[in-house]
Amino acid sequence: MPVFDRILIVDWSASGRPKRGRDSLWLGDATGARDNPATRAEAFALIRRAVAGGGRLLIGVDVAFGHPDGLVQAVTGQGSALALWDWLAARHRDDDRNASTWRDQAALMNRILGRPAFWGDVRRLPTPDLPRRRPPDPPLPPLRATDRPMPGARPKSPFQTAGAGAVGAQSLTAIPWLNRLRADPVIAVWPFQPIRDARVVLAEVYPSMMGITLRDRPGHPCLDAMQVTELARVLARLDARDALAGMLRPDPALPPSEGQILGDPDVIRAEARWTGR
Repeated sequence: MPVFDRILIVDWSASGRPKRGRDSLWLGDATGARDNPATRAEAFALIRRAVAGGGRLLIGVDVAFGHPDGLVQAVTGQGSALALWDWLAARHRDDDRNASTWRDQAALMNRILGRPAFWGDVRRLPTPDLPRRRPPDPPLPPLRATDRPMPGARPKSPFQTAGAGAVGAQSLTAIPWLNRLRADPVIAVWPFQPIRDARVVLAEVYPSMMGITLRDRPGHPCLDAMQVTELARVLARLDARDALAGMLRPDPALPPSEGQILGDPDVIRAEARWTGR
């Protein structure tokens, strides 16, 4: 029996201005329906609408829900990744034109750590304590245990905030918005909270895990637009075969503060190829 009635995939963006199209915000479901809001505030409104839509809902978001082990303890004095969610939400500001303070939060965490872990400030006017280039002696490992390389996709460090495929800035801007949803008792964040009784589950996803490109799925406006609908379809097909439930059992071997990417890479890739036939 399927676990979810609906699956929504969100490709996030840390753009500093309203933007549509490539490298912007995309939301898609297994029916092929898509939205391309210009701002994070608009995206959040669409997510809230999906939550209110009824039925059991999985919302997969393409950002890192956690950071390499040691960051949350150093910054918050606690062991739960959700403590860092609260910490970021209390400090982050993001207006309806996408002007965000994520660089200030990254720089502050670097100061708390004593030397930079976050990097990638490419603005002409630099942010103090947020270096442009990767630091030679970072205080923490660059990757989490869940960030393993796979054919056709190589996860980036949550500390890298700029460059192709970088997820750092997206995570720092997404987490404060997603944290607002935690006030709703029907919502749980996987794998940090029990999901058995949750009507809505938030989970970290990595669409590039599918290993497919626009060449494999032509007719989409951009890669991000293709990935949100295709991953929703892949997960829905797995759920229909009762294969998704097992993937929702957190891996006890992974550090609980780091989070976990949803899905077995081999199964996801095989299903994505099969779905495209």
